[in-house]
Amino acid sequence: MTPVVSLRGVRVAHQGRTVVHAVDLDIQRGSWFGLVGANGSGKTSLLKALAGRLPFSGGACLIGGEDMIADRAGRAEQFGFAPPADRLPDSLRASEMLAFVGGHLDRVRRNLGPLRQALGVDPLLDQWIGNCSAGMKQRLAIAAAFAGGQKLVILDEPFNWLDPVAIFDLRLALRQMVDDGLTLITALHDLHALVVACDDGLILANGKKRIDLSHGMLRDAAVAPSLFEKEMIDILRAGAAE
Repeated sequence: MTPVVSLRGVRVAHQGRTVVHAVDLDIQRGSWFGLVGANGSGKTSLLKALAGRLPFSGGACLIGGEDMIADRAGRAEQFGFAPPADRLPDSLRASEMLAFVGGHLDRVRRNLGPLRQALGVDPLLDQWIGNCSAGMKQRLAIAAAFAGGQKLVILDEPFNWLDPVAIFDLRLALRQMVDDGLTLITALHDLHALVVACDDGLILANGKKRIDLSHGMLRDAAVAPSLFEKEMIDILRAGAAE
């Protein structure tokens, strides 16, 4: 099966310093891919580059079989991408922000699908973003990633700032959308979320790939989560020490 996203030897630089080093990965269409690493491991930079918010400084980035390594605008069109929740425009109502991304509020509602209820979007629509709590802003940032209706979506730490009920509801809604054909890429800190939610994944440390996490590995991890957690923590510690 041909991956919908394939990275080969990609590099990302920030302020003249390489922060992602020659990473390879493949993501299958209609799957949930989890990217795990400590703070400063390069996962946010990698996802921003994939979504066209940063340039790649080398390698190949194939999306649907087309190399888009030099086409930042093209990559940005391909992916729904959640903006940082703390950078949403305070001076807009939630409905205005989502309509700006999705074109029309009715279209946004359709594109959100099960996320509309899971995120509790409707009660937020008339709220000024500046008056929203951190959790509310996180819900809106996630909704913004889906407002445009792209079939490829990137979320960076989507469960931050959410309470346990919201995390559970969001995870189920995202799983439903993936099962219906969405390709979802998430950066995660929580190894439990990786095991219970993702189909495949990758561990990053110091901007380098440490291990590919196959579907089989994650299913085995669900049987012995404590052992898996210790093994992954050991890998992260070793990578951070280099």
